[in-house]
Amino acid sequence: MTDRYQISGTEGQFEPGSDDKVLANKLGIVDPDEMDDLESQLLEDLYESVLWRDFPDRRLQVSDLKTWHRRWLGNVYIWAGEERSVNLSKGDFHFAAAAQIGRLLGEFEDGCLGRYTPCQGLSEEALIDAIAVTHVEFILIHPFREGNGRLSRLLADVMAVQAGRDPMDYSAWEADRDGYFAAIQHGLTENYGPMCSYVRQALSA
Repeated sequence: MTDRYQISGTEGQFEPGSDDKVLANKLGIVDPDEMDDLESQLLEDLYESVLWRDFPDRRLQVSDLKTWHRRWLGNVYIWAGEERSVNLSKGDFHFAAAAQIGRLLGEFEDGCLGRYTPCQGLSEEALIDAIAVTHVEFILIHPFREGNGRLSRLLADVMAVQAGRDPMDYSAWEADRDGYFAAIQHGLTENYGPMCSYVRQALSA
């Protein structure tokens, strides 16, 4: 949820009465647990749609990610599916500056989505590398105001299923959040080895 981040800009607004724990939303929800439950249910609905009803067995584009985000959270937040216009950081770590997101997403589409998807005919190690690089680069950009981590996992699952694998098991990532985030940070120097280890574990679980 949002309280993990430091947020700057006028869009860092919370729902009145939520004690700055719930982002301003269309539904007037002020209870963070209620919002967590709603977002989780809506994410389940999105997974069912993307992975089972309308699976994208093709090259993915940034427009797909924006569509998924809008379908997930569009009834909750006015900015769903839009590139964020506020800067985000976690502790002392700053994600990509909001002003750079458009350019970075263009590079992400060419360098990751265009290079790796659809994930067909890849060896085990090539698939692990493809998912790891794509996941790290998406998280470093952090293109949306909220929900980047969860959407990045949906993207990783789509890539796994394109390769004929099951959706991944992220329990080890959840159990070692500090190590996982350190693996993301290694991507700043294009060192994707630590993230490959987490992806390998999630694919084989």
